Amino acid sequence: MIQPNETNISYSMKKEHLPFSTANEDVTVNTKIKARSRRTSSIGKINLGDNNINSFGTMSESKESKIASKNRLQYLSNTSKNDKDLLKKIWLSYREMNYRHTWLTPLLILLTVYITYYTSGNRTETNPLHQFVTISYKIGDTDNYGKGIKDLSFIFFHMIFFTFLREFLMDLVIRPLTINKLKITAKHKVNRMMEQVYSIIYYGISSPFGLYIMYNSDLWLFKTTEMYQTYPDLYNSYLMKIYYLGQAAFWAQQACILVLQLEKPRKDHNELIFHHIVTLLLIWSSYVFHFTKIGLSVYITMDVSDFFLASSKTLNYLDSNLTQVTFISFVFSWVYLRHYVNLKILWSVLTEFRTVGQYTLNFATQQYKCWISLPIVFILISALQLVNMYWFFLILRILYRIVWLGIVKDERSDSESED
Repeated sequence: MIQPNETNISYSMKKEHLPFSTANEDVTVNTKIKARSRRTSSIGKINLGDNNINSFGTMSESKESKIASKNRLQYLSNTSKNDKDLLKKIWLSYREMNYRHTWLTPLLILLTVYITYYTSGNRTETNPLHQFVTISYKIGDTDNYGKGIKDLSFIFFHMIFFTFLREFLMDLVIRPLTINKLKITAKHKVNRMMEQVYSIIYYGISSPFGLYIMYNSDLWLFKTTEMYQTYPDLYNSYLMKIYYLGQAAFWAQQACILVLQLEKPRKDHNELIFHHIVTLLLIWSSYVFHFTKIGLSVYITMDVSDFFLASSKTLNYLDSNLTQVTFISFVFSWVYLRHYVNLKILWSVLTEFRTVGQYTLNFATQQYKCWISLPIVFILISALQLVNMYWFFLILRILYRIVWLGIVKDERSDSESED
């Protein structure tokens, strides 16, 4: 969109050129003209929710936090008088370091648990820390694992892990790379680059991991009949359970960051919250009620399309010539995965949910594929599809600007307000 900016221009004129002038004195005239900024790309601005969650490291500092930091530094500069003052200085020093490096506390928690667990000599499920470090409920000598309350401990602990990983990568890897190597210095652009590059790293790992699991299962290329033939899937393989609970930890951590973020909400903030609520409900219900094969397919549709989205936005921030190609690839992946595949799953819920496999309610055998679960599954996936359709409308607007208006270059202002 073209937005006019006011620009002050000073120039000299002879008084004889001015009305009612009587002398040839030089006069400096100040005036304001409207300067039009060039068109900007919308690829970088498109907010599609899934990978637009801010980290603690990209949150803007409030006035109160800056004053508190200044007071801590001032106290630390004073001379210690006794042991109590020394202990207080140690505590304030830690707080200041944690304030500057938000990955420090999660790292300390992780190290404490890992060191205690691996030096204990007991790496079985009888160790209380086992449920946090790795998955539980192994079935004998098989590769299968059951489900239980201990899975919540694994999710909680790995929420801390993803908090550390996100903050650490942004602070010590992505930010220096963006500023020192890519020469991007505008604060809002640095923050956006940090978010998108982290998304590329995560989805670049989770996408092939999920596809590998699907390839070695009977679901390859999103088969639907097989989702219901073996129901209920009471047990999962080691890789499947790691993947499923790891994804649950990632999305739960994302939701926490969304709730705690201090920045001004983006235009699709309400849709983003709704999307996360639906996603978490799908994760919980599909795992507890044994619809993990459906869950695996939905996970992959989100991860792969998000990888292409983050890639196109990152290239757009870098003014790369590959931006258009990557964005077009993203559009195709989005349409196929988020709409065609998801609608295919929705159709299978209506046509195969009742006819393939057992269709009865039996609490003793944990058989929940019945008349109660059918509308719940359909409504949750439909809700996810509605949010995806809203975002697809935004994608089509961007695509229109690229193809018909030729808006491909990101020349946004460096001011925070522009972002």
